[in-house]
Amino acid sequence: MAKQSKVQGAKQPTKKSKKRKRRKLLIVAIELLILLSAVGWIWVNSKMDKLNTDVSFKGKDVRVELPEETQDVLGEFTTIALFGLDNRDEGSYERGNSDVIMVARIDKETKEVRLVSVYRDTFLKMADLDNTGAYSKANAAYAKGGPKQAVRMLNTNLDLDIQEYVSFDFSAVAEAVDILGGVEMEVTSEEVDHLNNYCIETSKVTGKSYSPLSGAGTYNLNGVQAVSYGRIRYTIGDDFKRTERQREVLEKMVEKALASDMATINELIDTVFPDVKTSLSKTEILALAADAFQYKMGETAGFPFDRGSAVVSISYQKGSQDCVIPADLASNVKQLHDFLYGTDDYQVTESVQSISDEIVYRTGVRADKSE
Repeated sequence: MAKQSKVQGAKQPTKKSKKRKRRKLLIVAIELLILLSAVGWIWVNSKMDKLNTDVSFKGKDVRVELPEETQDVLGEFTTIALFGLDNRDEGSYERGNSDVIMVARIDKETKEVRLVSVYRDTFLKMADLDNTGAYSKANAAYAKGGPKQAVRMLNTNLDLDIQEYVSFDFSAVAEAVDILGGVEMEVTSEEVDHLNNYCIETSKVTGKSYSPLSGAGTYNLNGVQAVSYGRIRYTIGDDFKRTERQREVLEKMVEKALASDMATINELIDTVFPDVKTSLSKTEILALAADAFQYKMGETAGFPFDRGSAVVSISYQKGSQDCVIPADLASNVKQLHDFLYGTDDYQVTESVQSISDEIVYRTGVRADKSE
């Protein structure tokens, strides 16, 4: 009976005690969130430390003078230069033949990504500060002046305001493709022999294995095969078709990465980041990464849109070589700004018009005015 009366006499929780209990739970929850945020911050920073950040690269050093109206339009987008290097002989990201030259444009509002490949043999002004009259193939800019000259070359010839770049080599792409489980591509009978031949060299460079393709068909290409597929240029379409293949491989890689789980993303970061060099800071990378799963691939194109061919005497090398000639540069830059930024009435700067006139003078290749 005494036991029963003790239970009946127990105090019921008051409003104050309930409030205190809720407050304690809230404090514990906040502490847990802070702890998780701290762990996340430590994890992200540990990953970013694996990246080769180019602290010497300054965006202001590669900018060119543009009208305020153009600056306003470009400011609505993020534009980054991408360079794929064949740096076997150099062994670094400071020099090397930039066999892949792409301009990536991200719409800050819609998150649509558009890619434009600049054909590596395109005859352009080099923007060499020590030789302002130098004209050569587009890929010579990186080979002679590294990322700084390569980005400035793009800005100078295309009326752009690119201030960031990402450089990668064969190994980075091969590693990424393998981690993602390969990329599915349709390979024609014309491409098979060339792909298998390129695989021999690519395998030696990357230290990764492959199996030769038996014939035309749709394959899930591994890293070595995918890189080799993107290197093919001796088919109908030459370098123009080659850059199209490169964009296709990159699109497939992005699609698979966006559909990957965290374990795969973690492996990608650990393995690929050391093989990439960029001017992007940790803060800028995190800002881009925050919207990563909202990105969607849009249209892609090659530059110049309208082109000719001519044997031209080029800087940095002896003699003359066959180059891709914009027909003409000014009209192609107008098309580029329409494609990337939607400015269908774009007027090129006096500087680009002057370069365009000089290319016509040196090559004799003009825009087709019949259309």
